[in-house]
Amino acid sequence: MKKAFVFPGQGSQFSGMGKELYESSPIARSLFDEADKILGFNISKIMFEGSDEELKQTKVTQPAVFIHSVAAALALGEEFNPQMVAGHSLGEFSALAASGALSFESALRLVYARAMAMQKACEQTPSTMAAILGLADQTVEQVCQGIEGVVAANYNCPGQVVISGTKEGVAAACLALKEAGAKRALPLAVGGGFHSPCMASAREELQLAIEQTEFHTPRCPIYQNVDALPHTDPAEIKANLIAQLTSPVRWTQSVRAMIADGAEEFVECGPGSVLTGLIGKIKTQ
Repeated sequence: MKKAFVFPGQGSQFSGMGKELYESSPIARSLFDEADKILGFNISKIMFEGSDEELKQTKVTQPAVFIHSVAAALALGEEFNPQMVAGHSLGEFSALAASGALSFESALRLVYARAMAMQKACEQTPSTMAAILGLADQTVEQVCQGIEGVVAANYNCPGQVVISGTKEGVAAACLALKEAGAKRALPLAVGGGFHSPCMASAREELQLAIEQTEFHTPRCPIYQNVDALPHTDPAEIKANLIAQLTSPVRWTQSVRAMIADGAEEFVECGPGSVLTGLIGKIKTQ
């Protein structure tokens, strides 16, 4: 039986995250302590005791979810035996670290650089995202193609696509998508239009950091967001990771590809269980 391990993205954080792991696992504890030293501030304390507002800070959110996810995987010891891995957006970095394509330190430094670059891009270009429920992927794509400044950004599961772009573009698309039959068009409380051309400046900044980082062959294939295909070649992994910031997250397609390649069990590592819910919907449709 093939086992796939999956890693969540931004938005799955919560106050108290990782505290139980820290207290129960020596491996997790060493990673949390190492993260505090690498980042130069006590992120563990914010994760364990901080408020929801503190956890929403850009410099905290992405590293916090990454640290929790990798620690959760490696704390499993021999039970962490993936035949394939994948991560949703930020979670792709967790998947790369857990599978050995990146060292924990290198991945954390990239995650932090990514968070700060995205924050800067959000300040330069006011942008946002919205979840569209109850429409086929193709319908969402067609409507977005007719509106300037908006794209389909996250294919989460059948009937749930997130759009992203300029505030004007997303607002116009929400109206048009409701007219096209969407059950709901929900604006998301996010800092900007992730996985869209609005992140072009962040992509350039992150590209420099990725190109200077050493990547290794992972212990198993990683199904990457950009093309939903399995990769083990470090050069391909790098290129896809650079493209990720301005490209859609093809989560539905990634899960279907893993199932087609024999995945029978999915294990989510990290805070929450959002991906487990999405995978359940993908399997039944």
